[in-house]
Amino acid sequence: MSIPLCYKPPGLLLHSPRTRGPLLCNHSSSFSKQEQTHKNWTGLKFIPGKKLLKDLSTWGIGGPCNYFIQVLDQTQLVSAIRFCHEHSIRFVIIGKGSNCLFDDLGFDGCVILNRIEFLKKEEPGLYRVGSGFRFNRLGLHCSNEGFTGLEFAGGIPGTVGGATYMNAGANGQETADAIHSVDIITMDGRLHRLNRTDLNFGYRSSPFQDMQELAAITAVKFKLHPSGSAKRRQCEYMERRRISQPVGEQSAGSVFRNPLDVGVAAAELIEKAGLKGFRVGGAMVSKMHANFFINCGGSTSQDMLDLLDLVKEKVDQKFAVQLKEEILYVHPYCNDVKSKQR
Repeated sequence: MSIPLCYKPPGLLLHSPRTRGPLLCNHSSSFSKQEQTHKNWTGLKFIPGKKLLKDLSTWGIGGPCNYFIQVLDQTQLVSAIRFCHEHSIRFVIIGKGSNCLFDDLGFDGCVILNRIEFLKKEEPGLYRVGSGFRFNRLGLHCSNEGFTGLEFAGGIPGTVGGATYMNAGANGQETADAIHSVDIITMDGRLHRLNRTDLNFGYRSSPFQDMQELAAITAVKFKLHPSGSAKRRQCEYMERRRISQPVGEQSAGSVFRNPLDVGVAAAELIEKAGLKGFRVGGAMVSKMHANFFINCGGSTSQDMLDLLDLVKEKVDQKFAVQLKEEILYVHPYCNDVKSKQR
């Protein structure tokens, strides 16, 4: 999944006209013509109109964004957010792009690529990690050092910030179980540290998803426990993933959340509906794992949206179960989107 992270919490909580996953963005206008002639504000380099979002997404789908900037530390991220906020520019922050579906039209605003990638071991089992650090790399590192709690992360192709925002999990483990504290930036540019005891997580949900003043997660501190079997367990999880998931294909990880109180995983429902290998244009339900949709060659965003719709409809018709997306669809024009309750 792509917690990586693709969000901009204040402003309007919007859906596309096709009732896709939520896009959280500012509803104001984009850069003015005068501002478009500049590439540098407050020491930051904004790249205009050239960056293709397909290059920032594991699905390999997406057109150009109006402006693009890469931030390497908390100071740069705060400056970028403040600038966009003060100049009424809509923006979206992403990590590895493994949980996002961008539109072929791109994004009418600024895309901020989070590359805050530090890893600091404060004491045995206590790690403070930048939100742009790769979550699978963190899982491997901690397991190799003999600490349990993040073995599952070795198979999650996102970032620490995205995993925290979505409360990523697998193999009976969840990100929230290992969190000690979370550092965030609010829309007024202030920094806050939130302790785990003050945060309520749920299945693939976190308090950050409903935090109206949240601008970004900047760092997360994890508290893990010693375990002589952590490395072995992590290797077992990786092998299980290798033989059961389309590793190496262009996918966004699991596209639907497992339904609660049903006792059947989303992948099983999709498979029993006879949809493994079903294709719409260049988008296809994986033949290996039915909850993975892959870009099997030239998929457009509309192909993927249509495939999502079709699968949801077929599963609902056959089992009376309404699947909910785990991925986030980023609509190109916030002003053209109607808010709709999912």
